[in-house]
Amino acid sequence: MADELWSKTASELAKLIRVKEVSSREVVEAHLRRIEEVNPKVNAVTVVLAETAIDAAEQADASEATGALHGVPFTIKENIDCVGSATTQGMPVFAEAFPAQDGPTVERMKNAGAIPLARTNLPEYGLRIHTDNPLRGLTYNPWDRTRTAGGSSGGEASAIATGMSPIGLGNDIGGSLRNPAFCCGITSIKATTGRIPWAVTVPAVEQPIAYSLMVAEGPMARSVADLRLGLSVLAGRHYRDPVSVSAPLEGPEPGSKKVALVTSIEGCTLPPAYVDAIRAAGDILSASGWTVEECQPPEIGRINEIWGHLLASDIEQTRELIAPLMSEAANELISKLIETFPSSAMNNVTVHTERDRLRRAWSAFNQEYPLIVGPVWTDIPFVHDADVDPETGAETTLGRLRFITPGNLLGIPAVPVPMGLNEGLPVSVQIYADSWREDLCLDAAELIEAASGRLCPIDPTW
Repeated sequence: MADELWSKTASELAKLIRVKEVSSREVVEAHLRRIEEVNPKVNAVTVVLAETAIDAAEQADASEATGALHGVPFTIKENIDCVGSATTQGMPVFAEAFPAQDGPTVERMKNAGAIPLARTNLPEYGLRIHTDNPLRGLTYNPWDRTRTAGGSSGGEASAIATGMSPIGLGNDIGGSLRNPAFCCGITSIKATTGRIPWAVTVPAVEQPIAYSLMVAEGPMARSVADLRLGLSVLAGRHYRDPVSVSAPLEGPEPGSKKVALVTSIEGCTLPPAYVDAIRAAGDILSASGWTVEECQPPEIGRINEIWGHLLASDIEQTRELIAPLMSEAANELISKLIETFPSSAMNNVTVHTERDRLRRAWSAFNQEYPLIVGPVWTDIPFVHDADVDPETGAETTLGRLRFITPGNLLGIPAVPVPMGLNEGLPVSVQIYADSWREDLCLDAAELIEAASGRLCPIDPTW
């Protein structure tokens, strides 16, 4: 497997193409063959862009490399606009919704020389943490086909984990970059809100406030080095996203060298293997000069509450438009979210002032603890459709996201990094830092990855 082109990272492929040790066409064709071999088992890729990818590869081979990803193929979640393929949002009604322009992230990947290879699966409107929909069907976790691949970028994670793609694009409003990375054993980065621009034309409506405040587009990959490369390509102001900014990717040496290890979360019991992994990550960072303490960042329970109200309020306001387009199971999940966080229980002024207070509290905490390391999910990947069980589905979803929501509500960067396996399923830790300090997250993730090794690519286990 190590000698196969599809098994290499995006950074490795870019170098091989740049020095002309391999051609872009060889790389693209290797990944197309891998898709043909593996995708029937996992259903992660929804549309293969073979003809245009080969044409683009031939053009790359005929020209000198200028961009950082010259000739390297990449995949794209089906809620991100890519000219020539539909932005389906996982919805039958959008099966033929072809955008007139690329999304900002696709545009920037292309400008860096990367080649769109395929589209990947997601749940309807990206509103589940499990990847299944009436249009494309169920995506399988390559480690255990009975367990979720995560969501909403589950197709991306499964495709990258199995070598069908070296790097891909997803997005995250409730862990949608991190959830599937955790489930499938790869890595991703949820950047500071505004670091990477976001805009979509399908559906052709302006997005509600929760999306402007909490959505983050970003790269998914098998190596932390690829995340760093992807971030450098994608970051910066774009006129189509008024929240986006250009800011330095590197910051000053932190005044403190302390890491907060989060080994317990109120309201749940972490699996022992997860606690062991968090402490092992602490040992790795300690060996590199960090001082490690087990402690709690501020008010995780309140963060989950405010995140839920902010998201539920927007969904409730737009429900009349989207409900007729969605399946019964997805609508039932939306109903449970709104019931859990009713608008009558908290007005918008309270939601936004509390969000601001919590952001300040975590930023102050980061002055003493520049890094926070804890779990990704608080429990193992669930069996298919457990998230829409009429009795337990809401808790299955919300309970697992208890340490995911700070990244979205507070707008701070986060990186999940695999550390091994437990009973055949990946185990990862999640690294948080203060706003605009993705560099600290990536530095720590690289140390952990170097000590722990990478889990993927793998062949599906059936």
